[in-house]
Amino acid sequence: MSKKIEIFDPALCCPTGVCGPGVDPELTRIARDVATLKNKGYDVVRHNLGQNAEPYVLNNEISLLMEAEGVDALPATVVDGKVIKTHNYPTKTELASWLNIDVSELEVKKPAKTIDFKTE
Repeated sequence: MSKKIEIFDPALCCPTGVCGPGVDPELTRIARDVATLKNKGYDVVRHNLGQNAEPYVLNNEISLLMEAEGVDALPATVVDGKVIKTHNYPTKTELASWLNIDVSELEVKKPAKTIDFKTE
């Protein structure tokens, strides 16, 4: 049975973090990791407090966590209904471990060919 991973973000203007004046590389990485896993058929979802607060209220563990610690506890990761990480995004190694896959499935493949755009 495949596990369900939910990542509860703090309020963000967008999931990649590239919309503000500074790019947060951690937001870019987690967006890429989630997209990679979703494209491979894994049940991984991100929730953004700024765009949809309902999942935060409906998930009892997240609701209790936020009552206790406030938004400072975010991001929080829930695997199969249980909060297993708070304050930081999961690493590639953690995601792979929770899904029982090899971490190489999360590595970005370099293109086999490169194009040289030299002008003469």
